[in-house]
Amino acid sequence: MDLAHSPWRPPLIWRAAQVLARVVVALLARLEVTGDIPARLRGGPLILAANHISPFDPIVLTAACRTRRIAPRIMATGGLFRVPVIGAAMRAAGHIRVDRGTSGVHRALDDAAAAAAAGAAILVYPEGRIGLDPGLWPERGKTGTARLALACGAPVIPVAQWGSHEVLPYQAPKGLLGGVLRAMWRRPRVRVHFGAPVALTDLTQGDPGVARRATDRIIDALTDTLAPLRPDEPDRPRHVDPGRPTDTTRSHRRPPPPTSPPALPDPPR
Repeated sequence: MDLAHSPWRPPLIWRAAQVLARVVVALLARLEVTGDIPARLRGGPLILAANHISPFDPIVLTAACRTRRIAPRIMATGGLFRVPVIGAAMRAAGHIRVDRGTSGVHRALDDAAAAAAAGAAILVYPEGRIGLDPGLWPERGKTGTARLALACGAPVIPVAQWGSHEVLPYQAPKGLLGGVLRAMWRRPRVRVHFGAPVALTDLTQGDPGVARRATDRIIDALTDTLAPLRPDEPDRPRHVDPGRPTDTTRSHRRPPPPTSPPALPDPPR
């Protein structure tokens, strides 16, 4: 794809929403953002691939991106676009509708590729849903993010977040008020880290199984980026949401690192 472009400029409504997100997050949590986006990648095309652990994630990531002076176009579930006022605001801000489970999901990838070609950063959740892994580690990803990256040649930056699951319950809007009040009282620490670009340049679009291999690399990178954010919670989170179901059918298990061959004995002298 020809990526010659003039940089995409985020609409005023989206820049205002980022400022508002900073205010909302500050009321409910203590946001810590680390890492950054290399200067050479800021002009796009660029894909930000984030883990998904809470309904509060989009607000957290909107605020975190504001601290890093980037305004990505978000690939969001089609249900949000059907909500009065919110849907209109999403469209005006330039976000990309994803109608999962329908034939229209392919149109979302085409729209995202066109947005990337126009110089935009695209924020995606490669897991495709709020994760249900019992440990809140990234799940086995859907291949859409990888196919997008391979199609448009955009680098992928893993963006890991931790702590947003302590702000809003999984079943929100059910329990929303109680979650907000508890968060305002406790103000949990929410951490976001922008990691290093994922190495995908050795992969060729169209090769058999390439989308799955690229997806696994992205999820591996997300897992590696997340681990330092939760050093005292290596297996299970301390905060357990009783309303969150668990599902291990999509758990992502990294292959063990290759072992070095045993050292050969020294030759006899």
